[in-house]
Amino acid sequence: MRAECYYDDYDKKENLHFDSKVVHGALGCDPMTGSLSFPIFQTATYKHRAFDVSTGYLYSRLQNPTRQELERTMAILEEGFEAFAFTSGQAAHMALFGMLKDGDHIILSDDLYGGTFRIAEDIFRELGCDFEYVDMSDIENLEAAMKDNTKMVFLETPTNPMMRVSDIRKVSEVAHRYNAVFVVDNTFLTPYFQKPLTLGADIVTHSGTKYICGHNDVIAGIVVIKDDTYSDHFHMQLKSRGNGLGPMDSWLLIRGLKTLSLRMEKHNENAKIVAKWLRNHPKVKKVYYAGFEDHKGYQISLSQTTGFGGMISFELDSLDTAKKLLSDVKMILFAESLGGTETLVTYPLTQTHESIPADIREKLGINERFIRISIGIEDPRDIIADLEQALG
Repeated sequence: MRAECYYDDYDKKENLHFDSKVVHGALGCDPMTGSLSFPIFQTATYKHRAFDVSTGYLYSRLQNPTRQELERTMAILEEGFEAFAFTSGQAAHMALFGMLKDGDHIILSDDLYGGTFRIAEDIFRELGCDFEYVDMSDIENLEAAMKDNTKMVFLETPTNPMMRVSDIRKVSEVAHRYNAVFVVDNTFLTPYFQKPLTLGADIVTHSGTKYICGHNDVIAGIVVIKDDTYSDHFHMQLKSRGNGLGPMDSWLLIRGLKTLSLRMEKHNENAKIVAKWLRNHPKVKKVYYAGFEDHKGYQISLSQTTGFGGMISFELDSLDTAKKLLSDVKMILFAESLGGTETLVTYPLTQTHESIPADIREKLGINERFIRISIGIEDPRDIIADLEQALG
């Protein structure tokens, strides 16, 4: 096989079902050696065959075969044109917002990850961007907020941590009527349960640290674009900012993706059981879970997703109960993240959403009694037993 074609002649496996795509990826195995484990190309640079004859690789800041396998796999799974792997979800969003200019108006979900809020307010607002935060679970709110200079609509669905659900198709229609780029953060559901690009989004983002990795051992971010409109922009971000994911971390995400379907099914199954149990506990005052039939966005979820994921938030009866829960869990881990095999409980007030101003947190319902839990793939009876003893 000619080196020039080594990593360019690949089958997108479009005829395979999703469960097979996550296992076999883009190239899947190494076409030169037959290695079933895709190689970790731990190299900074590449030898040219001769003057003006390249293998297609120049320098690993620009592209690396291991990262490329991950990126092509994510493009296949999200049914997009091209994907880009960054050193974190924050780095991915920095690259995304890098397309904004002074005077641009941007609409974001009013309930969203604190790190995204921090990037918007502490960095890009200082550069002249105008950010507005809108509850897009009611499409009329979005209609009212759109302006002639609205350049981007950024949506989380379900939102973090209040689990609001928005109609991606309707948001897409409004955004595109104003020629705004429409972005969906798909971290919570992954392409296994939700494919925003097929529903009208232009760009999808992920904190690859979460379900894409699935094992709490990598920090990564992913961007997937629907067509080549933004391809040059993201290539320039990787080239100039030097924020591309390294080969070892790329390989770990490739390995994690192979079990994505199995893990997401188990997360989903366990979350349904735990959410129902929490709803009946006397010290739990309210449970936020998109899979409840009386959830405001339940019918929308049925129309655009194939599952509800593993995320639950809930409000307890007192601060003392919250402190006891966080201190007394045993198998469940009190840690700041989500999407791994282990069940993690998080305190948004001081962890994931500490960057959100207090008045906004209070309005959303993120108070001192508020807990977010990422349901893992353990036996649900053990998750419930641990919650029960910790709640007392």
